[in-house]
Amino acid sequence: MTLRPLPGAAVARFRGDVERLVARACDGMTSADGARLALAVSGGADSMAMLRLAVAAFPERIIVATFDHRLRADSGAEAAMVAGVCATLDVPHHILTPAAPIAGNSVQMRARTARYVALGDWARGEDVNFLLTGHHADDQAETLLMRLQRASGLSGLAAIRAVRFDAFGAVLRPLLAWRRSELRALVEDSATPFVDDPSNQDPRHDRTKIRALLAATPALDPAALAASAGYLAEAEEVLARHAELRWSEGWRGPDRGLAIAGEPRDLRRRLVRRALAETRARLGVLHPPFDPDSANVEPLLDALAAGRTATQAGIMVRPGSAGWIFCAAPPRRSL
Repeated sequence: MTLRPLPGAAVARFRGDVERLVARACDGMTSADGARLALAVSGGADSMAMLRLAVAAFPERIIVATFDHRLRADSGAEAAMVAGVCATLDVPHHILTPAAPIAGNSVQMRARTARYVALGDWARGEDVNFLLTGHHADDQAETLLMRLQRASGLSGLAAIRAVRFDAFGAVLRPLLAWRRSELRALVEDSATPFVDDPSNQDPRHDRTKIRALLAATPALDPAALAASAGYLAEAEEVLARHAELRWSEGWRGPDRGLAIAGEPRDLRRRLVRRALAETRARLGVLHPPFDPDSANVEPLLDALAAGRTATQAGIMVRPGSAGWIFCAAPPRRSL
C-alpha cells in the first residue's frame, strides 16, 4: 500500500487543534507533545483523515481502535481495511466488538452506547488519557438542527462537545472546525483508502434527513451552525458548573429526596436528567435508551410541579416531603 504525504499546513492545523483541546481538558497543564493519543477510527473518510493527520502530527504516539458493530455484512472487512492502513503506518491497531448483539429499537443509539463502552474500556486498558473521534463541522451542524427539531434545551443545543470526560479520561473532537468535504479531499489526495457507510444514506434515520436538508438549503451554512453550537457549549459550561455545585449539595441517593422544586426550571431540568441517569445506573436499567444531555424531560417536570408522580426512561419519580424520590418504574401490565 502506497500512501502519499499530507500537506504540511493541514498537519500543523491539526496539531494545534489537538494541543488546544488537551490543554483545555487539563486546565492548561499538559502538552499534547508528551501524551499518547488513542484514536477511534471507523474507516470512513473523516476518521481516516484524522488517522493520517494524527500520525503525521504526533509520530509514535498514536494507537487506534476500530469498533465493529457487526450490523452489516461488510463491517468486518472495513475494520480489516483500517488495520491494513495502520500496519502500513506502523501504528498499533485493535478491533473491538460489542459484548452482546446490537438489536431492538433505536439501533443507532444502542450502537453508539456500545461503541463508547468498548472504546472506553479499551482506552483504560491501554492506559491513555485522551481518545480522539472524527466528528467534524457538518456532524455538529446536523446535530444542532436535530436537537432544535426536538425542542432541546441549552444542554442539548451545545451538541457535540469538543471535550467530554469519561471514566478513563477525556474524549476529544479536534475536527469540529473542519468540513466534511476538506477531510474527504485529504484522504483522496493522499491515496488513503476509506469506506462509505451505506447507513449514512438510509432515509429512515433522522440524521440522513437533516443532511439532505442542509445539502438542499445553501443558506444554511454548516460551518456557521457548528460555530454557534460551540458558543452555546461555552454558555452550557458555565451553567453546568452551577448545576454541579447544586448536585453535590442536594443529591443523597434516589430514595433520599432531591429538593429542587424551587430552583429555576433550567436547573431542575439538568438535575432531573442527571438523577434519572444516576438511578438507572444504580438499578441496572438499560432500556429504553436514555440520553442525559438531550432527553426531553419537560412532561416529567410539569407533572412534578403539579405534585403528580410520573415515569420516564424506566424510572418513576414522585414528589415527597424531602424532595423528589426516584425508583424503578413498575412493569407494564400486559393486556
